[in-house]
Amino acid sequence: MSTHQPTAAKGGKLRAPAFFAVMAVLIVIEGLSTGWNGALGILNMGLISAILALGVNMQWGYAGLFNTGVVGFIALGGLAPVLVAMPPTAGAMAAGGWRILGALVIAGAVLIAAVWLNGRLKGRAKAAAMIATLVAGFFVYRAVLDPAVDAVQAINPSALGYLGGLGLPVLLAWPVGAALAAGAAWLVGKTALGLRSDYLAVATLGIGEIIVAVLKNEEWLDRGVLNVNGIPRPWPVPYEIDLQNSADFVARAAKLGLDPVTASTIFVKLLYAGLFATVLALLLIGAQLALKSPWGRMMRAIRDNEIAAAAMGKNVTRRHLQIFVLGAAVIGLAGAMMISLDGQMTPASYNPLRYTFLIWVMVIVGGSGNNWGSVLGGLLIWYLWIKAEAWGPEIMAMITAHLGEGAFKQHLVDSAAHMRLIVMGLVLILVLRFSPRGLLPER
Repeated sequence: MSTHQPTAAKGGKLRAPAFFAVMAVLIVIEGLSTGWNGALGILNMGLISAILALGVNMQWGYAGLFNTGVVGFIALGGLAPVLVAMPPTAGAMAAGGWRILGALVIAGAVLIAAVWLNGRLKGRAKAAAMIATLVAGFFVYRAVLDPAVDAVQAINPSALGYLGGLGLPVLLAWPVGAALAAGAAWLVGKTALGLRSDYLAVATLGIGEIIVAVLKNEEWLDRGVLNVNGIPRPWPVPYEIDLQNSADFVARAAKLGLDPVTASTIFVKLLYAGLFATVLALLLIGAQLALKSPWGRMMRAIRDNEIAAAAMGKNVTRRHLQIFVLGAAVIGLAGAMMISLDGQMTPASYNPLRYTFLIWVMVIVGGSGNNWGSVLGGLLIWYLWIKAEAWGPEIMAMITAHLGEGAFKQHLVDSAAHMRLIVMGLVLILVLRFSPRGLLPER
């Protein structure tokens, strides 16, 4: 027995470096074969995906909390750059902004009143009072909100039509995005945690869809499906046109044998990669320290046996709420980073397949409960997600090469766009069959 332990331990220590070395080789091959612009684009979104997977892993891997509304927390984080970094719309506050804020205050007061009545009254009187308060409050709220929204949306609707932001540096929006997602998680957690786990899954699924629906329809907030474009870039990332107009940068690019356009895009993506890698490294260090601390051991003990942990005096519901909020904050942070990379807010693009299911695949494939596994899963699955779209037509062409022309062959060729879904399902099945605890299992 003892003769095999050092070998197993050595193999376990080399497993993570080996997988990350493979990922590095894949990125290098991508850069050499298709260009460094594409390779760095995959790397940047892979780093953000790793942060998303890290946040979900905190909730599921640490505490066993099943969050099916990841897309909602990402969308809330993505709203932060709009509210913080975009310039304010001139005249919007005077036209209807203050009345919109007043309507939101009315809505909050109505909800507080309903909660107060729920705790003070009993029986039919309670039901009648709550219904009357909510119905009357709703009509008052809409009477104040609707004219104010119309006034704001009438301000240059083709380009503006919303309140705008505060005009602050976009880096300040990242912690704001984390705070917005954490606040929503606190509200959901206070309602659903402490009940059976399926209640949390339903609650998070519902809140995720509600958040996305609000962002799609409330144009005064983020222009809805009209999108917000031109979100400023974070420091120290410049714009490509500024680099191309710099004689010094053009001269340096020429020495490397690159044209100014290619060199500028590569340089910008390298800066993004350094910025995202720094954030990921800080989060990973903090997550590892937390996991190895007494707090981390307590969370895993609660995850493995809630009854035993409660019998030892641990407040299970409070700890669940704590880790749920922390995980959502990390997800919101990544959502804000993603919008900063894209430079635009597109609420219609938030769909559960991309922003919930795919993140869960990353956590499962990488290794639930292992922070390094979540990072690996984020990088690997995003790489496969992007490449599967390019591989699809080639694979389908080989499969259908021996078939005659006809409707069946054409159907298969047209279905090549869905190859990435098949690849994700295949990867998930293979990992669950041969490594059910993930590529980097929890120790």
